[in-house]
Amino acid sequence: MQVTQVILDNCHQLVNDLAPLSALDPHLLLVFGSADLLQGVGGPLKSLFPSAIRVGCSTAGEISAWGVSDGTCVVTAIRFEATPLVESSTRLQGMADSFSAGQRLGRQLPLAGLRDVFILGQGVAIDGSALIAGMTEVLGTAIQITGGLAGDAAAFKETWVLNASGVHNDRLVCVGLYGDRLVFSHGSFGGWSPFGPARKVTRCEGNVLFELDGWPALEVYRRYLGDHAKVLPASGLLFPFAMVGSDRNEVGLIRTILGMDEAAGSLTLAGDIDPDGYLRLMHASTDALVSGAESAAQAAKAMLEAPGPGLALLVSCVGRKLVMGGRVDEEVEAVGDVFGRGAVLAGFYSNGEISPFANNTVCKLHNQTMTITYLTER
Repeated sequence: MQVTQVILDNCHQLVNDLAPLSALDPHLLLVFGSADLLQGVGGPLKSLFPSAIRVGCSTAGEISAWGVSDGTCVVTAIRFEATPLVESSTRLQGMADSFSAGQRLGRQLPLAGLRDVFILGQGVAIDGSALIAGMTEVLGTAIQITGGLAGDAAAFKETWVLNASGVHNDRLVCVGLYGDRLVFSHGSFGGWSPFGPARKVTRCEGNVLFELDGWPALEVYRRYLGDHAKVLPASGLLFPFAMVGSDRNEVGLIRTILGMDEAAGSLTLAGDIDPDGYLRLMHASTDALVSGAESAAQAAKAMLEAPGPGLALLVSCVGRKLVMGGRVDEEVEAVGDVFGRGAVLAGFYSNGEISPFANNTVCKLHNQTMTITYLTER
């Protein structure tokens, strides 16, 4: 397995800028960038690499071997020795179509020899939990699924996904990886701390939260945020919810607030809500988030029988980036230190992360985590 990476900061002279990738004759191109650069690079990549699988998405920040950047496009080329690939893509016809879209993606992937799936989806009008459930119904729970939802610099208005046909604002795409030579591991960790009481979910529909303890969810949330509530929904990235089970124990999932409805007094969360559970507010410090990223990397490394050179795909939540500010590079550096110089880092800041829990193949939608997928070959 060979990996080469370039960072683009404009759409001029793309043929020259992408030349270092041509010598590799890649099987897979992963493209993470700002919306304008992603749209500009789609056509040239198709012309230069017509036989390669080309997938990517818009971001809230790009991750590369050089750290974190904004307003750029990171193109990572991978050539495998013995890992066949299959692309699967579908149009998402609104949030209610999420489960069916997941089923459609899964049905396009032959099951024989399928080891793992890496998925990228538009990141606004989507129920990520339902998407995963649809894929899992078709593929089963033994197939590991990782990936993330596209970002748009924390605007939560419009995101973009690259597939074989170009760049679209309503697409989902995934890559199935096949064969026994593939080595695939994963890790996901947050670093957030709870505060305040756990409040009972008394009314919700899918990923829309209407009531906590019998009160309008938006009213309860504003009461706790104080001055921070003035800039909702953006401030919701700084104060996500921890999901708590009916037994009052945390289940390890965090939910970010994507939007609110003043008239209904509701909050739209980035994933499903347990109608019989509880929710509790969370906050974090930079040091805790960096430690969380390191823990995610250690979990992924621990799954490897003999860690070797490879590609570490990092999908981290935009909320983490907002909390860390100018120190955001520290979480990427922490991951790099765990894997060492043999690992090429690539990825993006997202509107949602997709990964199993550590040492578990059951895939979930996560928010506010650093999620890592490590790829190499035997």
